[in-house]
Amino acid sequence: MTCRILLFITLCCSLTGCQSNLLQNALAGNSATAAEDAAITTMSMTQSGGEEAAHVAAINEVLDASVEEIPTISAVGYAVVSSQPGRSENQRRLMAIRSARMAAMRDLAEQIHGLNVEGNTTVIDLMVQNDTFRGVVSGTIRGARTVRINPTGADTYEVVLEIDRETLSYLLKKARSVT
Repeated sequence: MTCRILLFITLCCSLTGCQSNLLQNALAGNSATAAEDAAITTMSMTQSGGEEAAHVAAINEVLDASVEEIPTISAVGYAVVSSQPGRSENQRRLMAIRSARMAAMRDLAEQIHGLNVEGNTTVIDLMVQNDTFRGVVSGTIRGARTVRINPTGADTYEVVLEIDRETLSYLLKKARSVT
């Protein structure tokens, strides 16, 4: 519901700007045709609120998706046994499996919630002095099941997780009931 209100407000603001442009053209004596008026309206809507409207439209598209359109989401995580803390080889192996599972969870969260990328560039005398960036993933993962845990070589483990269509459908139904 909040997304739809935001979309409505964005469209109203965009159309208000378009109306003032059209009125100014009419008062100035410009002979704009209906096609030109439509082009001006479309350009103003795209420039002023296009990004927000596109984001809201994408959210609504996901929430309105049918069960057949929802894919199974899978993720893979890897971890090296020798770099894990532990007193014995078995402890390090278990820690590697746990680390690989968390890497796969992070990948699932990135697919579902997106990746927030932050960057900073320092330029002095028209030369780049420092360029840094970082990616932050934040979200809750529910219903992920472990497909397989495999050793991939002598010192690495692979964990594959997935969230199936039924679980995603259930989560979408819950999200639809909230909005």
